[in-house]
Amino acid sequence: MSGKVRGIIIACVALALIGVSFAIPDLRGELHAPEGEHWSLLVQFFPGVVQNVHHFIAPHKTYIAGEEPNRVSHLFMALLVALIAITFALAVKRRIRSKGDDLVPDQRFSPVVIMEMLVEAVLSLMEGVMGEKNARRYFPLIGSLAIFILFSNLLGMIPGFVPPTDSLSTTLALGTVVFFATHFFGVREHGLAYFKHFMGPIIKWYALPLMLLMLVIEFISHLVRPCSLAVRLMGNIMGDHKVLFIFLGFGILLIPLPIMALGLVVAVVQTLVFCLLSIVYIGLAIEHEEH
Repeated sequence: MSGKVRGIIIACVALALIGVSFAIPDLRGELHAPEGEHWSLLVQFFPGVVQNVHHFIAPHKTYIAGEEPNRVSHLFMALLVALIAITFALAVKRRIRSKGDDLVPDQRFSPVVIMEMLVEAVLSLMEGVMGEKNARRYFPLIGSLAIFILFSNLLGMIPGFVPPTDSLSTTLALGTVVFFATHFFGVREHGLAYFKHFMGPIIKWYALPLMLLMLVIEFISHLVRPCSLAVRLMGNIMGDHKVLFIFLGFGILLIPLPIMALGLVVAVVQTLVFCLLSIVYIGLAIEHEEH
């Protein structure tokens, strides 16, 4: 696909979005966005779109608090991050097809270089924890999480955008994926014998009280894992984004720079922590006991 065709497609999509926002009365911005929404370019220019989506999901109460949801912009931001990640992936795929095995690193900063750096960093981290074979086997999941979380965190560094990961809905969904994937991989590796380790190291009739105690402890610890992943990521990104938003509100050019530098560190570190814990959880689920 030539650059001209891509430009036409992007322009058509942008014009279609703008046209929809003005063509339908409910999308003209006559309605105000929900009070819980953070300021963003989406809320500023398309408040009616946000309001319509909010009205669509409002009858469905939240699972945790049981209240009407007051934020929906993170859904649009998550879609934007997914589109960016897919665009970068397609750029890498196109480069591989055109160059074949003769891949020479680009001399300039490009999406291919960014993806190459991310893949090498995540794969090296996984190999150090679970070995080369398992790292390559489970890289699609961990790599996808790393790219999505990092791009989401960095999106909040751009004024006018909201990071999807500052919402518990997004981070809990990611943690839930890790939770189910961990046990799926464990059962696939060990069969139903995987659940034996939930009852402790001694599986004998005389150790039944200890086995039941260990079962309760393991059950609670495994349920807490996705919650801890979600709350840790959401809390750090939300706090950093709020601080940055406050300093941007001063309207002084250089004041937000130290906060943005700190936010960059937080974005990378929180991605690393989430992925490292996910790797450890999966590694514990698939490891074989040595007798």
